[in-house]
Amino acid sequence: MTDQDRPILETRALGKRFSIGSRFSSEGKRTVHAVDNVSLTVRRGETVGLVGESGCGKSTLARCLVRLYDITDGELLFEDDDITSKSLGELRPLRRRLQMVFQDPSASLNPRRRVGDLVAEPLRIHTKLSSGEIAKRVAELFDLVGLLPDHVMRYPHEFSGGQRQRVGIARAIALNPDLVVLDEPVSALDVSVQAQIVNLLADLQEKLKLTYIFIAHDLSVVRQVSTRIAVMYLGSIVEEGPAEEVFSAPAHPYSQALISAVPVVETTPSGTRRRIILTGDVPSPLNPPSGCRFHPRCPIATDRCRTERPEPREHRPGRKVACHYPTI
Repeated sequence: MTDQDRPILETRALGKRFSIGSRFSSEGKRTVHAVDNVSLTVRRGETVGLVGESGCGKSTLARCLVRLYDITDGELLFEDDDITSKSLGELRPLRRRLQMVFQDPSASLNPRRRVGDLVAEPLRIHTKLSSGEIAKRVAELFDLVGLLPDHVMRYPHEFSGGQRQRVGIARAIALNPDLVVLDEPVSALDVSVQAQIVNLLADLQEKLKLTYIFIAHDLSVVRQVSTRIAVMYLGSIVEEGPAEEVFSAPAHPYSQALISAVPVVETTPSGTRRRIILTGDVPSPLNPPSGCRFHPRCPIATDRCRTERPEPREHRPGRKVACHYPTI
């Protein structure tokens, strides 16, 4: 097995549940099934795009992958090392190799500190570099992400949204990580700025040999940056495969509906593109449906779908689908 084929990160039936309410509530405690039975493999050097509707569990899964959340069920392996239950002290050496860029750059940067100090902080915590060496490294990082040297003295509010996200990216790559989890890094930005950040991430991946997990709800962006796509619905992955294959021939009914909503120039011979409109609301993770989680909204659901939950199955090399009747 080559380094390219060897998993850098792997989840096995990973789950995350939250308890809400209390004994003082009339309803008592209830359980939110935020992430449910997710098995995912990320190989070195690739970009895995994670897509799905808002509220499907993408951001919760992201925080589980970098162990910002404790994991309720299953296993999480980083380079074959089981980090599922490692303590904060045991995780500390791994923090420099496993980093995250958050969705809202304004919320992830301390407004009372200069951005140069924010980017320098992981270097102070995890390295033994001198003050001069740290200042030199911060200047290098600012240059890498397209910021000017004098920007180190500014505060977050003095930057645009795109510049703040560049600061967040600089902080994430400061320790030369192996894997970066990008939690909707462009969703809060204007379209023109989105393109700049996407291009920056691609350049950094090539220069620094990074592996990405790219989370977004904009499928056009995900298609542009991803090697492989994983489609999430109600906390579970329902389809996974090479990006172009999933986009050109989605096999799960939910994937088909999502991709049919992506704006394209091409049309069918009749001059229109078939759009699949899902009916009904997304079920609550407090009370997920029995059987297939998607069956209440699925146009091809049968009695089997309502009672038997489909497991992700590899229908051909690299293509996994959790559906009893995939079009593959």
